[in-house]
Amino acid sequence: MAVRTRRERVLTFIFVPALVFAVVVLLGVTFRNSFQLEKLREQSVVEATLTLANEKADRLDKRIIEQDNAVLSLIDVADRDTFGQQWLTVAARQTPTVSNVFLIDLDSKDREVVAFSTRVPPLQAESERRLLVRELVPDLELGDPRAQLRHLHKTVDGQSYLLSYWQREARGRRLLLVAWHDVPRVVHDLFPVLYERDQNARVNVVDESSRVVFGPSLSRGSFTLGRRFETTLYKWSVNVTLVSAAELTEAVARRRTLELVLVGTSWLVVLVGLTVVLVAAARERKLSRLKSDFVANVSHELKTPLSLVRMFGELLQSGRVENDEKRAQYLKIIVSESERLGSLIENVLDFAKVERGKAAYQFSTADVRDVVTRAVEACRVRAQRDQVELVLTQADELLAAEIDERAIEIAVINLVDNALKYAPDGRSVQVLTRRASDQIEIRVVDEGPGIPVEDRKRIFERFERGRGVQSKQIRGSGIGLALVKHIAEAHGGRAWVEAASPRGSAFVLTVKLREKNGRAASMAPARA
Repeated sequence: MAVRTRRERVLTFIFVPALVFAVVVLLGVTFRNSFQLEKLREQSVVEATLTLANEKADRLDKRIIEQDNAVLSLIDVADRDTFGQQWLTVAARQTPTVSNVFLIDLDSKDREVVAFSTRVPPLQAESERRLLVRELVPDLELGDPRAQLRHLHKTVDGQSYLLSYWQREARGRRLLLVAWHDVPRVVHDLFPVLYERDQNARVNVVDESSRVVFGPSLSRGSFTLGRRFETTLYKWSVNVTLVSAAELTEAVARRRTLELVLVGTSWLVVLVGLTVVLVAAARERKLSRLKSDFVANVSHELKTPLSLVRMFGELLQSGRVENDEKRAQYLKIIVSESERLGSLIENVLDFAKVERGKAAYQFSTADVRDVVTRAVEACRVRAQRDQVELVLTQADELLAAEIDERAIEIAVINLVDNALKYAPDGRSVQVLTRRASDQIEIRVVDEGPGIPVEDRKRIFERFERGRGVQSKQIRGSGIGLALVKHIAEAHGGRAWVEAASPRGSAFVLTVKLREKNGRAASMAPARA
């Protein structure tokens, strides 16, 4: 037994850490693979979003440069008399965002506008001409290569301006051709055409202060990407979020939450499982120890009466007892110990039936007082031998109930036997019966040392005994009170112990009272 217990303990200590390690590895691999899949999804979405953002930015630059090239093809810088006339005839169709075209003499001292053509009212055109000369021309890049198309994007007094310009030479003078783009028209007319028709993405344009110029507000998530316009409105940025990316973000968040919950639940299940395994193993070891103690205690309980029966039987058999009084005394001891032996065996057999779930009770209508009286009389000889007064106090009224008489008698005998065994210093043991509401109460009161509060519930479990009893090395099987509890519950009642006054303990057993109409209270034979 010890070798097997040690082997089981070693296997438990090996199995539990191995199980924990395996579960940790499994959860770690699952969690890592999940995050890797998420990263791959995110990477693919980011790449797709970045490609789309580049395409959106290039689309605007391409459209404005197309208009710039149209202006350049329609303007003859050498012909100042008809400057811009040809452009004005097609401006609304080919260059809708260009509102003015200016020709500046770079060789003049003040870089004056020598010719211009406009699609706006004269006062607005004059205002824009002055703004061009005073605020914008100084910021133009006029280096080589001179023929290259360039753009200026500048904010003046909170207003954004966009210029396209080329350097040209005519009649020996350096000239600057400037196309003035109406930025509000770009925002209100061109942006919707370029960006609102795409149903697979959400787009907005923000200025250098990150204020939204066009489009809805976009959350700054991992799938919202922005890119500055490269050549035209280069101080502004276009931001793009794929519609599927937003859905994927929510799906990834839900999946991650679900996986975290699953991982947490898995850990909880593992911890609960390990706890159950460890508790079950501890209970099994405890039960094994209690069974070993039970076998030892029952063996001792059997050995003592058997030894007495054998000893006095041999004395009587030898014929050496000539005194009739002694012979009668020896016979009385043999009968008493035989009854004690039979009672112990019946307890073990009844408890075995309970353990196997085969404990069946034969219920019939009986007076509980008669059953208790028989049980007390069965214990009276032992009480007299132990010099303990056994007092029976019965209720005056009839205590009729549907009971198994033998089971109730065994329960009362067990309680009285415990009182005599564990309270040897007491002068009396009282057995009382009374009616308590719809229950019949059988109470056995001793004058012993009492039972600690923490032991009062535990001692009704199988193989369990009080700590004080174990320290005093009083022999007992540990099944008597468990059998009492089972019998009480089978009769619709219960069993418990409480402190008695002024000292000692009171063990209480209740059964269901028979109703006045002659029917027993509803109950079924209990099976353990």
